[in-house]
Amino acid sequence: MGRLAQTEGLTDIQEEILKTVHDFTEARIIPVAQELEHSDTYPAEIVEGLKELGVFGIMIPEEYGGLGESLLTYALCVEEIARGWMSVSGVINTHFIVAHMLMNHGTEEQKQKYLPRMATGEVRGAFSMSEPGLGSDVSAVSTKAVKQDDGSYEITGNKMWLTNGGTSTLVAVLTKTDEGAESVYRNMTTFLVEKTPGFGEVEQGITVPGKIDKMGYKGIDTTEMVFDHHKIAAEQILGGEPGKGFFQMMDGVEVGRVNVAARACGLAIRGFELGIAYAQQRHTFGKAIAEHQAILFRLAEMATKVETAHAMMVRAARLKDTGERVDVDAGMAKMLASEYANEVVEDSFRIHGGYGYSKEYEIERLMREVKFMLIGEGTSDIQKMIIGRQLLKEYKA
Repeated sequence: MGRLAQTEGLTDIQEEILKTVHDFTEARIIPVAQELEHSDTYPAEIVEGLKELGVFGIMIPEEYGGLGESLLTYALCVEEIARGWMSVSGVINTHFIVAHMLMNHGTEEQKQKYLPRMATGEVRGAFSMSEPGLGSDVSAVSTKAVKQDDGSYEITGNKMWLTNGGTSTLVAVLTKTDEGAESVYRNMTTFLVEKTPGFGEVEQGITVPGKIDKMGYKGIDTTEMVFDHHKIAAEQILGGEPGKGFFQMMDGVEVGRVNVAARACGLAIRGFELGIAYAQQRHTFGKAIAEHQAILFRLAEMATKVETAHAMMVRAARLKDTGERVDVDAGMAKMLASEYANEVVEDSFRIHGGYGYSKEYEIERLMREVKFMLIGEGTSDIQKMIIGRQLLKEYKA
């Protein structure tokens, strides 16, 4: 580990966990990332290794079989894993959003039922809010859960952009329900939907058509999910009460935005590492290009952006660990980290020159992967709206 992106005030346990994940990334992820990404192959062996390390249970309390660590510890692990291959960090992102929602909003029965098996990775979580006709406009959710005479529900609708949509076995699904509330936000309910992994008809009334082909974020399965009168018991409502889905999802999204900020930091770190290494290997006009002032200035700016993004991400994670609302802080961290990561990776791409355009070089993969950071868990424009509206409330004239 270099001097960049260091975190002060970590415990010995946190340091040990991070070193273990760093060593795993160096030995098991970076050497195979290029091959798996180019072939769009699911990283099965890497995922099994993460299970053995206990990464799937980092934040889950010890009483449910997890490590009971903080969001900060989790975010720093994500940063390190994304530095190796961003897709792998996506495998655990939605898993932990679901685990976080269960920990904070689930009934005790739901926690006992799912968290111990989520800690081992036996149960794999996915998070489903978006639909083909909506992204950040959550109020436009059209997937409906209709209450039946026996108290159960039937879910019908189309969901979109499910990370882990095929490999997951437990999906937190936001639906519209008729609770008679005047606000659309109080007529939404989150269901814990169980399914078998795979594609096609994976459960009664649930079809996962297949993987969506993407420019980057390869290896991991991103899917649609189609519900056609899927029957589900009322006991599968997160928290046991309908009408609270929007607020539960927003809590999960805050964790997701810290995660995306951490992923962006990991990409920025790797982009910087590749750029500064190549700048010392490549020679022009009789000296390494790192000795040319134009490249030297570029490296200095890249390093400063890496440090700034990391600091913002760490601050947001620490605030979330206190239990405070962090919509502004998580939004700022996500926006800044994603924008800076794009700039750092592009600068590294420029340093590589023509070789950066070749699939033989890792920076080509990073150039495609980093674009997802600009849209994942809400675009920069959405973050600005959230931040600006909250600032107007706090600084009202």
